[in-house]
Amino acid sequence: MLVRAIFKRLRAVLGCDVELHERNILLQAKLLSDQRREGRIAHLRDAEFRVFSQWGEDGIIDWLITRIPDINKSFVEFGVQNYRESNTRYLLMAQNWRGLVMDGSMAHIEDIRSQDIYWRHDILAKCAFIDRNNINELIAGAGFKHELGLLSIDIDGNDYWVWQAIEVVSPAIVVCEYNAVLGDRLPLTIPYEADFYRTRAHHSNLYFGASIRALIQLGESKGYVFVGTTSTGCNAFFVRRDLASNITSELDKIVAYPSSVREARDASGRLTYIGGEERQKLIGHLPFVDPESGKCLDLESWGELSSDDWRQGMGVGL
Repeated sequence: MLVRAIFKRLRAVLGCDVELHERNILLQAKLLSDQRREGRIAHLRDAEFRVFSQWGEDGIIDWLITRIPDINKSFVEFGVQNYRESNTRYLLMAQNWRGLVMDGSMAHIEDIRSQDIYWRHDILAKCAFIDRNNINELIAGAGFKHELGLLSIDIDGNDYWVWQAIEVVSPAIVVCEYNAVLGDRLPLTIPYEADFYRTRAHHSNLYFGASIRALIQLGESKGYVFVGTTSTGCNAFFVRRDLASNITSELDKIVAYPSSVREARDASGRLTYIGGEERQKLIGHLPFVDPESGKCLDLESWGELSSDDWRQGMGVGL
């Protein structure tokens, strides 16, 4: 009984510490937001700050939404794991948006439902393994249709194909992960497999997703304007064409960044810290498709993947 009481008290204390920490970082983020609310910026990198996002997405999203009048305060995000690190938690907690989050792990969904945010805010967490055939039903079935403030896609695999399939909502902003290892010259994505799983597909964890060029072309076909990426080369940002002038008029230039993240793993699952163009060699034998032409080749057969600027950004000598 004594041990149980001690653990109960410890959980309460830790919970208070977490809540206090969240309040502090939200206050700091509000100060940053207020400072950056006015005036132009050189590119999205200048708007970055991190509260709950993996990199600087919170700051970029905050900057974008302040420039879209009457934006619908709703979001859909999938691939959220336990939602403690995500692209929309800041919108939920600091801006009081409502939203739908989805993940393929029931353990993650139960974790989300156990958090205080689940009763304090209007959020629905659903367990689903997402593919291009079920995504519209999942979103519409949760009550989200037509206008949407933000859509965030990060499923480490069929990101291109799932975004291509989404028709039930018309988000003002789309955030989509890209695979910077694929360079910036060619529109490439993994061939569609409904049950694709990144680590099973190749032990390096580098075989997934789509190149930035593929996502830019897809965005254009769906009525979206590319406005930049995180400086870490992870997520790309798109604004619906009828709203884009509010954003592009405040940017000096639109930049897509390569990635210096060294997340490759060996066959035993250990990090190898391989970076630069060496990462391309690890998956050079695997197939990638140009989604517009349908042409499919091993990555090494596609030729030069990166522009000179992209290679310089990776620290590759020319």
